Amino acid sequence: MFHIVLVEPEIPPNTGNIARLCLAADATLHLVRPLGFNIDDKTLKRAGLDYWKQTRVELWDNFAQLQAAHPEGRFWYLTTKCRRPYYEARLEAGDFLVFGRETKGLPEPLLEANAERRLTIPMAAQTRSLNLATAVGIVLFEGLRQVRTAAGSHISH
Repeated sequence: MFHIVLVEPEIPPNTGNIARLCLAADATLHLVRPLGFNIDDKTLKRAGLDYWKQTRVELWDNFAQLQAAHPEGRFWYLTTKCRRPYYEARLEAGDFLVFGRETKGLPEPLLEANAERRLTIPMAAQTRSLNLATAVGIVLFEGLRQVRTAAGSHISH
């Protein structure tokens, strides 16, 4: 239903947890190289539990390659460097939710080129950012809520 894009993820347990979120939400996980870990990393698999093998994961050499493969895709860029809350965007099935590295976020040129598609998770001023897996979970499940509400169905348990 949704596509979660991690641009140059660095921390294996975050990616493993995000893989588990993707499986739970029937989302595809896209990993954009370079990765800060080996895809066979034990901590990555431990965080994803036995779900890793069931999760749809696609690897990309760079972000442009991913975009070229999905020219009709709607890409949303999550950042702390904007004021538009994620819940004000009208998310649709098939959207790509793009997250950056844990230590640096998304590259500035990418954010500048897509200013109208930037979203943030509002938080108290003393907080710089959230854990990547937490941020993905917040936005992904808001997207599911919006899609299912628009379709007139309820989220199943």
